[in-house]
This record gives sequence, C-alpha cells and structure tokens, in this order.
Amino acid sequence: MTATLRRFVFPTDRTIFKRILTLALPVILANMSRTFMTVVDVAMVGRLGAEALAAVGLGGVFVWTILSIGVAFRTGVQTVTARRYGQQRFEDCGQALNNGLALASVVGLLLAVIGVQFAGSAIRFLISDPAVISLAIDYTQWSFVGAACITVGYAFQGFFNGVERTRVHMEVTIVSNMLNIYLDAGLIFGNARLTEMLASSPLGDLSSLAVLWSPFDFPALGVEGAAIATLCAATWMILHYTLRAFTSEFRSRYRNFQGGFDRETLKKEVEIGTPQGIQQVGVTAVYILFFKIMGMIGTLEVAATEVVFTISMASFLPAIGFGVACATLVGKAMGEGNPDRAAVCMEEAVRWAFIFMGTMGVLFIAFPKPILQLFTNEPRVVEMGVIALRILGVVQFFDAVVMTLWFGLSGAGNTKFPAIVDIALAWGVFLPGSYIMGIIFALGIVGPWLAFAIYLFLYAVVLAWKVLQGDWKEIEV
Repeated sequence: MTATLRRFVFPTDRTIFKRILTLALPVILANMSRTFMTVVDVAMVGRLGAEALAAVGLGGVFVWTILSIGVAFRTGVQTVTARRYGQQRFEDCGQALNNGLALASVVGLLLAVIGVQFAGSAIRFLISDPAVISLAIDYTQWSFVGAACITVGYAFQGFFNGVERTRVHMEVTIVSNMLNIYLDAGLIFGNARLTEMLASSPLGDLSSLAVLWSPFDFPALGVEGAAIATLCAATWMILHYTLRAFTSEFRSRYRNFQGGFDRETLKKEVEIGTPQGIQQVGVTAVYILFFKIMGMIGTLEVAATEVVFTISMASFLPAIGFGVACATLVGKAMGEGNPDRAAVCMEEAVRWAFIFMGTMGVLFIAFPKPILQLFTNEPRVVEMGVIALRILGVVQFFDAVVMTLWFGLSGAGNTKFPAIVDIALAWGVFLPGSYIMGIIFALGIVGPWLAFAIYLFLYAVVLAWKVLQGDWKEIEV
C-alpha cells in the first residue's frame, strides 16, 4: 500500500516528469488566460440578467459542435506531427500542418454557413422563452462564424504542440484572449455605460480606465457584442499563428506552406481525427438535449447550468495542459519505437492532472457560493447552482483521468475506442439519466448533474482499463 501511494505521489521518471511540466505549463498558462477571459466574459454577460446568461449558454452549446470538430483537426495534426517528429521526418511535420489547415478551412466554413442558416430553428427547439430566443439567435449566428476561425486555429495548435513548441500556443492564446476581453467590454456595454460601470466599481472609481476604450466609438450590442468580440479575436489568432509559422525557423526546417496535399499524410490525419470528430458531435448532441431538459425545468436552471458549465470548462484546463503534453510525448515516443516510455508519460500526466483537478474539486465543494458569485450577481442563479457545483467538485477526480488518458490514447493513434465508449455512455447513461432524474423523479437541476457524474465515472474506469490492457502500443501511424 505504501509503495503504491509513493509511486502515485512521486515521479517514476524524473526526465519525463520535467518534460511534461515543460510542455504542459505553457498550455496551462494559455488556458488560464482563457479561463480569465471566460470569467470576465460571463461576468459581463451576467450583468445583463438571467435571460442573457441563458441565451449565451444555449448558443454556446451549438457553437461547440464546430469547436468539437476543430478538436478533431487538432488531434489529427498533432498525432501525425508528433510521430513524424519522433522519427525525425521534419518536412512531413510541415505537410501535416498544410493538410490540416486546408481541411479545417473548408469544413469550418461549411459548418458556419449551415449554423447561421439554422440558428433560429435550433434555439427555438431548446427553449420557448421569447426574450431568451431573440438574444440567443443574435449571439449564435455571430458565434458560428467565430467558431469557424477557431477551428483553423486548432490545426495550428496541433502542429506547434506536436513539434514541442507549446510556448507558441501560449503566446498566441494569451494575446487573442486579452484582445477578446478588451472588445467584450466595449461591444457589450458601449463607451457610455462602460464608463458608468467603471465609476461605480466595487474597487472604487475606476472611470479613468475608460480612456482605454475612448479611441473607438463602441456601440452597446449586449450578448451580440460578446460574439462579435470573439470573432475579431479569433481572426487575429489565425493571423498571429500564420506569422509565427512563416518565420525562417519553421519554414526552413518544416517547409510550412510549401507543396500541396500529401495523400498518405492526409489519410492518417483523417483516420485519427474522424473518430474524435464523430465523438465530439455525438456527445455535443447529448449536451444540446441536456440543455433542452434544463429548459424544460426552467430558465433559471439553464442560467445556473451555463455558469456551472463555464466553471467546469475552466476547471479541466490544467488536465488539458497535461493531456496535450502527454499526447505529444506519447506520439514522439511511439515514433522513436519506445512504447514503454509512452506508457510512463501517460502515468506521469494522469498523476499531476489528478492532483491539480482534485484540488479544484475540493474548492468547489467547500466554497460554492463565492465561486458562483464571480460569474453572476443574480441571487437566484447562485442558489440554484450551489448543489450542481458541489457535484462538479466530485466529478473533477474522474474528469482528470478521462481528459488525460483521452489525450494519451489519441497521441498513440487510438481514437476509435474512446469515441465509441464516450458516445455509448453519453447516450446510454448521461442523457436518459438526466431525463429520468430531472423530469420523471423531479429532482430539478440536481438530477441531470448526478447523471453527468455517473457518466464520467464510468468513462474514467473504462479508459483506465484500456490503457492498462496495452494493445495501443502496437498502433502504427
């Protein structure tokens, strides 16, 4: 028992441990900036009322469909790039980027057009509140276009992560997130109201800061302004990534943006990324229906769920950092012909994700109200979200395992098994459990969140079993 505990707490390979931290920390810092942006974004929207929060929550669920597919492009590019990097086939790394960018651009644009066209029908399917519907449609249509740009950015992320340059990811993400916050404040409230809010800030009179926005005549666009701000920041993100990839350092070694499609490389990216794309779309559909169930319960429940989901997205960002590092090092180790080293990389990543997310989970359980109040000043929404956030605190321990091993298996090239299991559990456990406990048993907001906890617990157990089985070590990419 003591030996097992010691093995869990202390690194088994200090070299791998240090490399994971080196790669993970820039991603974690980038994600922390994303978290800060999200907190500020939701806090701003929260000042517009519960209807605005609900609208953003509903719109965000649909937009995540495109972003989920973007994750598949990132995985395909990163897995192939990391494997070729380990094999020292550097020009093939650049080819992987070329293929990923072209495919992400076409698919992202197509999905954006479809999303804008059907945004109204989709929102009306989820909720009947006229005030929420109007706000949600405006937000969703702009957000679909922004999501298409972010999808292209994901392909860039996959490349830079795959060649162990996560600092580029950090640099671009932090700059674009700061731009997003700046534009959010201006476009949500407009110059006049923003000045009034700064003057009456809980921190004192901050009206002097309004000079930062004075060079531009910002209109007060409400939730629509939040979506436009994201679109502008996403556009800058693509430009920033492109400028970094065009530097002589990357072009001379990896020959970025040179040559056309390579069928073999493209085939590998599609084979790896497609299962994750299907997985993300299938699970996103479940989350859409999850919000539909919350909408059947009430608008306040939707608003509270949006806040808790925002906190959830922020809380698993450390695991994403360790997961990205894990996927890169697993792919590289497999490219070097060392699957045992890849297994140790997974072990190290899981341990530290578990510690980070577990700590956050304890905070959610112990201090739910103060955390919720960071996102909204609506008392009814805060009270509604307390139990849900405490359930999320328990879920953190399961999610740490899920997020890290999901990335680890992806780095090895095994995306089919996690996809099949996730879709099966989401549709077979999470969705029916949400309806049964939330509607039939009338447990309100608590029921669907309990179903969410059960779903992630089972997923964590199955992924851990798969990794221990070891057949992923034989996969060729």
